[in-house]
Amino acid sequence: VMSGGEPLGEQMLGWARDHLGVTVNEIYGQTEANLLVGNCASAWPVRPGSMGLPYPGHDVAVLDEGGEPAAPGCTGEIALRCPDPVAFLGYYGQPEATAEKVRDGWLRTGDLGSVDDDGWLWFAARADDVINSAGYRIGPAEIEGCLLGHPAVATAAVIGVPDDIRGQVVKAFVVLSAGHEPSAGLERSIREHVRRRLAAYEYPREIEFVTELPLTTTGKIRRVALRELHRSAQR
Repeated sequence: VMSGGEPLGEQMLGWARDHLGVTVNEIYGQTEANLLVGNCASAWPVRPGSMGLPYPGHDVAVLDEGGEPAAPGCTGEIALRCPDPVAFLGYYGQPEATAEKVRDGWLRTGDLGSVDDDGWLWFAARADDVINSAGYRIGPAEIEGCLLGHPAVATAAVIGVPDDIRGQVVKAFVVLSAGHEPSAGLERSIREHVRRRLAAYEYPREIEFVTELPLTTTGKIRRVALRELHRSAQR
């Protein structure tokens, strides 16, 4: 079983193991360059939370702001050296957009991540989804995975919202599991659940309960719609 698009989180991966008896191999790619990185439990041990290893034949790296390979553990932009058999040739009729996407021989994915000492890649966030709070750069994936570990949470999505002191703070949109109703007490419980497990700057300062999350046709969270929902509520 393979899954891509959004990190599933340990709760969903564990559910698949317990109820379906399978290991879900999470994979990574995008429209311009598909299936670059992934896990393969039958070939090598899976590291929970990792995107996996570059598949054979692909030169995948994490680049720093200068366009050079980043040191292990440092966050940068995930990139693919081109030409590559799975990489696109360019955006039709859009040479400037193509030149922005492929620079200095690297296809820039627009995704942030890191690579460890053994070559495993770890996803952080889409570059435009990063939350900048009090000098910290926060990716939503880890927070969303932690939220899913709360028994009352069916699914959740995280964005950054403006804050006069910190620049941005974390806001979570939460869909509750059956049998749970929104309440101030439940909001505190969810907030404390994250606070106890992640860094102090990562827990959601704001939580909004919703009946569903806006998704793309491929099942990805439409964070731009969540940002607009927040702005509309502030007007």
